[in-house]
Order: sequence, then C-alpha cells, then structure tokens
Amino acid sequence: MKKTTGGPKSIRVFLVDDHPLVRQALKLAMRHEQDLEVCGEADDREEALRGIALAEPDLAIVDLRLRDSDGLELVRDLRDRHPKVISLVLSMQDETLTAERAVRAGARGYISKREAPSKIIEAVRKVLGGEIYWSEKAAAQVASKIASPSRPANSSAVEYLSERELQVFEQIGLGRSTNEIAESLHIDVSTVETYRARIKEKLNLKGGSELLQTAIRWCLARAYH
Repeated sequence: MKKTTGGPKSIRVFLVDDHPLVRQALKLAMRHEQDLEVCGEADDREEALRGIALAEPDLAIVDLRLRDSDGLELVRDLRDRHPKVISLVLSMQDETLTAERAVRAGARGYISKREAPSKIIEAVRKVLGGEIYWSEKAAAQVASKIASPSRPANSSAVEYLSERELQVFEQIGLGRSTNEIAESLHIDVSTVETYRARIKEKLNLKGGSELLQTAIRWCLARAYH
C-alpha cells in the first residue's frame, strides 16, 4: 500500500536502535501504513538527539541498549528537551522489570522485539492516541505490584539503577568478572568499577561480597519469577 500525497499530514517516526536489521524491519512495517513516515534513524543517544532536533518527529521508537549509550537516558532527554515527541520503547529485555522503568522515564509504552510487526504498529497507534501501551505480561506485573506493594528494600532500589548500572549488576549476578563485564559491554574496566561503586551506594551495600550476593539473589529471583 503506497502512501498518498496531498492527503492528511503523515505521522513522523524516528527510529533509534543499534541494529540496522531492526531499523530496516521497522521501516518495512511502516511502509505499509499510509499515514506513518520514517523521518530519520540513529544508533546511539547523541546521534538521536541531533537527528530528532532536526527532523522534529511525532514519535521516537527507542531501544534500551544502544551503541555506547543508555536508551532510558535518551527517553529522559526527550521528555525534558522535546516534550512533544512521544517515546515508545522497543527492547529484548525482560519486560516485567523494564516496562515500568521505561514509562517512569517518560516513555508512553513498551513492547518486546519478539512481537510481530503488526503488534508493534498496534503499540504505535495506541501511544499516538494518548494511551500507555503495556503487554499483557507487563500489565499483570504492574497490577501485582500495586496489589502487593511490600517488597524487599534491595529489590525496590534496583529499579532506580540506571540502565547501564542494571546491566553491570546483572552481569555480576551471573558470576562475571570485572574484565568479562567490560568486554561484554564494550566499556573500560575502570568504567565497570565506577558502576560497581554507584550500585553499592544506591543499594546501600557495604562491599564487593555483599554486592555479589545481592546480585546473585536478584538474578535467581528473576529466573524463577
């Protein structure tokens, strides 16, 4: 179905994902929608901010894990710098944890990359219509948290880690060394140490051993959730 000219103004969509194949798949999905137009794309936060300032899109679809940057930081930037731009987060991460974090950061919805293109278009339509988009799984998780608000202190505090801090915390819980974490996340060893210190401070942990034990318990709780 081709887009028509001279009709209603197209809705402009900006794609932010560090995988070219994902961006291409999204562009193909949009191509079948008469009123949706991809007006730009980027693979990291700084490039996205420059592109969005120039393109002035109506909607930005943002991956949480970008090249050399944090997708949630970009969502917060858009909320503060470009409040008219709606953000929809698209990610492979566990939605029971990240969907609520994304909405708190300013996104209007969260959808998994595992979903079919038709579902992604459905999410786009809903957030453009003023709704918040949750998958059934994420909606059930949020409802459960509202119904049972009492949680361990560390579990609650984990939600306030930045996306990169959460990545490091997860890697620690999986038993990875500092060098392995640095290699996996493509960052310096000194940067990993900085994140470890921030995590300990935010979770009120006294040392490396307590950090390791807390991270392992968190990873196990997620695995058996």
